[in-house]
Amino acid sequence: MNAIRSILFYIAALVLTPIYCLIGTLVLPLPPMVRYRIVSTYGWTGMMMWVIKHLCGIKYEVEGLENLKGLKPAIICAKHQSAWETMALQSIFPPQVYIAKKELLYLPFFGWGLATISTIFIDRAAGVESRNKMLAVSKDRLEHGFWIVIFPEGTRTEPGAKVKYKKGAADMARALEVPLVPVAHNAGDYWPKNSWKKRPGTIKVSIGAPIWPEGKDLAGMTNAAHAWIEGEVARIRQSS
Repeated sequence: MNAIRSILFYIAALVLTPIYCLIGTLVLPLPPMVRYRIVSTYGWTGMMMWVIKHLCGIKYEVEGLENLKGLKPAIICAKHQSAWETMALQSIFPPQVYIAKKELLYLPFFGWGLATISTIFIDRAAGVESRNKMLAVSKDRLEHGFWIVIFPEGTRTEPGAKVKYKKGAADMARALEVPLVPVAHNAGDYWPKNSWKKRPGTIKVSIGAPIWPEGKDLAGMTNAAHAWIEGEVARIRQSS
């Protein structure tokens, strides 16, 4: 049954992705936030989350939403175990953008869709110049009301794996003077990294208190995010 559910998910993705990427090219003249809501909130992401819930049988619960009260756009520093959170975070948080390597921009359909929702593209080979440009674009996104999502592990990790967090999220938070909002979840238990099959169940998501840059260096912010996220993931998995 899980195999059938998973196949239906991929069929839906193959059908919906080109459609909404084409819609994205048609709405490019519109303001960024309007494009985002058309393509993501009420479009592809909304449809895919419906598919995930009703066809794959994967639901989710969220704790800690009170930690977002009164916050202006900031940096979402989230655990990364699967593709699920790249979609679910768009349903849980206010409008947001991701940071992606510029090569993805040239992929048919997928790259066009990323461009539509104001993705921040970076050239990893450009070094300091790339960082400065990324910070300038990120500042613009924040000023236009978008939050920024960063996965501090840098790649998807398996549940229980011990991975050192990169300092990019803390670096951006300090440079732009905004907090990190740590996010923990156990998506990898239902949406495994190296398997196309998905297991029905309820993913638990926990949002932590903001980690402000004042009084902390890069290591301090990164360690604080790491300690809270990993501790919370362990708690969630133990209680599930």
